[in-house]
Amino acid sequence: MPIKITMPQLSPTMTEGTLSKWLVKEGDEVSSGDILAEIETDKATMEVEAIDEGKVGKILVAEGTDNVPVNEVIALLLGEGEDASSLEGAGSGSEKKKPAKAEKEEEPEEEDDEDASDEKKEPKAEKKADTGKPDKPSSKPQAASDDGRIKASPLARSMARQADLDLSGVEGSGPHGRIIKRDIEAALESGGGKKAAADQAPKAKAPPAAVAPPPGGADFEEVKVSNMRRVIAERLQEAKQTIPHFYLTVDCTIDRLLEMRADLNGRSDAYKLSVNDFVIRAVALAMRKVPEANAQWGGNVIRRFKDVDVSVAVAIEGGLITPVIRKADTKGLAAISDEMKELAQRAREGKLAPEEYQGGSFSISNLGMYGIKQFDAVINPPQAGILAIGAGEKRPVVRDGGLDVATVMSCTLSCDHRVIDGAIGANLLTAFKGFIEEPLTMLL
Repeated sequence: MPIKITMPQLSPTMTEGTLSKWLVKEGDEVSSGDILAEIETDKATMEVEAIDEGKVGKILVAEGTDNVPVNEVIALLLGEGEDASSLEGAGSGSEKKKPAKAEKEEEPEEEDDEDASDEKKEPKAEKKADTGKPDKPSSKPQAASDDGRIKASPLARSMARQADLDLSGVEGSGPHGRIIKRDIEAALESGGGKKAAADQAPKAKAPPAAVAPPPGGADFEEVKVSNMRRVIAERLQEAKQTIPHFYLTVDCTIDRLLEMRADLNGRSDAYKLSVNDFVIRAVALAMRKVPEANAQWGGNVIRRFKDVDVSVAVAIEGGLITPVIRKADTKGLAAISDEMKELAQRAREGKLAPEEYQGGSFSISNLGMYGIKQFDAVINPPQAGILAIGAGEKRPVVRDGGLDVATVMSCTLSCDHRVIDGAIGANLLTAFKGFIEEPLTMLL
């Protein structure tokens, strides 16, 4: 039977995507690793690789189609010895999505795995359709490809990465021993990863907010909500409804920081430090100094991270994205500056890989360049904190009993009270303020 190519889940928050462009056409021969299509997710436009080899028999979803659900069958691949007659009953070109929906009705459990394209409707698959229950994972060890690479679906790899699970110890139950979603779930249930299997279960979505009708006679236009904007809306609504926020604000004098920045930038053309680079470095060092804040809520546990991975909000067309500076506390100002510039550039081009914007133990949102004096940011779940950075501006200050003028920057910490109590948040801000106001200490 033809091999099904499905809409993959390219990020944990992705439930549907836009099939932006097909890079193959019906009749083309493809090999494993060939690029088949470009998919627009809620965060970026990404390329989809072929897992199997064969001939493109039928394209079921036309390019430019929006809101294609994850696991929807988008094309059929003819295997060795198969011809066009094998496609009978798979649907005509005018029935773009019906074949995929029919498959979902027959195999509700199996279609939860984005790698359903590998299930070639063997006798076992037919039994699943009859009983509605998936087979138990086989006891066969997982297979490796000719180059020694472990065979696993993209979703399985993503789940394993999120759970810190070593794929070499997981037995695959997919075709040819390939590791798929149910194998990861089975390994997590047996305690194979650092995260509980319950953490991998999809979270219940918050109920949709009531939409007010437009006022009578008002002249307006409706702008279609992009995948990115929809996910941002869902996550922010989830954050404000489920995370008990509280806020702490501190004013930082940054005259010494600005002097050091000018001095360092004047010493070399190899780097160009920004105030935001100092902020990232100061946050990372403060998190290392106050490790209780480098954590997230886990239901019946609090997860404290060993690495300080700082997410930085970057405005892009249609929304924002938070690329992550990994192990930021171990990197110097120049390294942070170079990495941040490169991540921000690729973020605006829509070329970030999922691992470059997923994760992160804490976030920074800087609106100082827009002239915003102070604001309260919404926590990015499942993180427990985000620091909002305002503009540095000249303000009157009292020094040694007299009035003076200094450059002051207001910074507001949004805390998840389940994880970060007032004292922890205050200690974190005190440490951050110390590094910002005495920037030489960042170089120690």
